[in-house]
Amino acid sequence: MTLPVVEVLSSDGSPPPASDEPTKRSIAGRSPLRIAFDRLKRDPVAVVCFVVVLLFVLIAIFAGPLCALFGVSPEPVLASTRIDLVTGLPKIGPPNHGFDPNHPFGVAPATGVDNLAVWIYGARTSLYLATVATLLSTFIGVGLGLLAGFLGGKVDTVISFVTDLFLTFPFILGALAVAPILADRFGTNIDLWQELTFYSLIGILVFFGWMGMARLIRGEVLSLREREFVKAARVMGVPTHRILLREILPNLVAPIVVSISLGLPAFVAAEAGLSYLGIGVVGRESWGQTIDAATKYWETYPLYLWQPVIGITVLVVALNLLGDAIRDALDPKTRR
Repeated sequence: MTLPVVEVLSSDGSPPPASDEPTKRSIAGRSPLRIAFDRLKRDPVAVVCFVVVLLFVLIAIFAGPLCALFGVSPEPVLASTRIDLVTGLPKIGPPNHGFDPNHPFGVAPATGVDNLAVWIYGARTSLYLATVATLLSTFIGVGLGLLAGFLGGKVDTVISFVTDLFLTFPFILGALAVAPILADRFGTNIDLWQELTFYSLIGILVFFGWMGMARLIRGEVLSLREREFVKAARVMGVPTHRILLREILPNLVAPIVVSISLGLPAFVAAEAGLSYLGIGVVGRESWGQTIDAATKYWETYPLYLWQPVIGITVLVVALNLLGDAIRDALDPKTRR
């Protein structure tokens, strides 16, 4: 038996208007960045890595309050109060004594400086240096890549030649050449020399770090400049700088974000490596300097070496995995 269809009428006798809410929901779109963000939220590896990176960032920002909370300081102390002058090893804490709550990471041999304070401030040094170097190299690389890819011709030839020239120059050789020059020129003024070594290291990383970004952006712009919306803007007489900033640059957000996320761990590792070689940061706490000082105590005090190594490893791995997750999330061909 077929049931009769009952039509509900409004007060004036006309049928009620159909609700368009389901239609709105079905046709609601999402931007590419929104889709990428939703993918990242569903990726457990990305979430864990983001939490780890955020923890390191908070440690770097609040290094002073954290040291005050634990009651530690990176300032030099009288070594004889904490160090056995015969063996050179700490009188308190590891490696020959139990856990010391006043110095959770122990103290450094020979100097007696608290290892936890040095580790915390070393995280600040590494992240600050890597962040500044990444942002500056990204700015230079994006600017030159935009000009080379969009203008073409002689501008592209010159920029490409300069990029290839910089790629052929060895990075380590440049760093080794700058360090003794600064020491010879400004070594008499200790404070000035320490500041110059820090900012010169940033300059070296930027000087040799922009080429990959420039080549990546140039290749993307070469394809984007042939798209219809760019040609239409040129026909309408839109100035070149407006086309680059309003039309092309927003379409380069994905490769720029991916390049930044992968460049940060490279600069963190580079800073630690250069500091270990003795041509990096001077006068500031650094994981690389701690590794350099700890290598001679590897057999008698291995924990002294493992602390900065584990910090560098965890931070670099988390940044790399987060960068891979961001790249996959921004790639429309993946289904992660």
